[in-house]
Amino acid sequence: MANSAGSRKRARQAEKRRQNNASLRSMVRTYVKKVATAIESGDHAAATAAFVAAQPVMDGAVTKGIYNKNQVARKKSRLNAEIKKLAA
Repeated sequence: MANSAGSRKRARQAEKRRQNNASLRSMVRTYVKKVATAIESGDHAAATAAFVAAQPVMDGAVTKGIYNKNQVARKKSRLNAEIKKLAA
């Protein structure tokens, strides 16, 4: 356990940030799962709506430093490609 007041505060801050990051990561995963579920069901309209809702959440996680921008860009690109396959 941390001994000095400064290190105790740092430990509190780190735990608070860890919980916040975990919450944001979980939210992104939930939105992505909604898109994946809609794609699996074959519903193009629902998949498109879920993807439109998921995009700003994913981009927000990039802004907050939870994910790398290229990783999110790759995920969005792959999801969009799957959605476009449904339309064809």
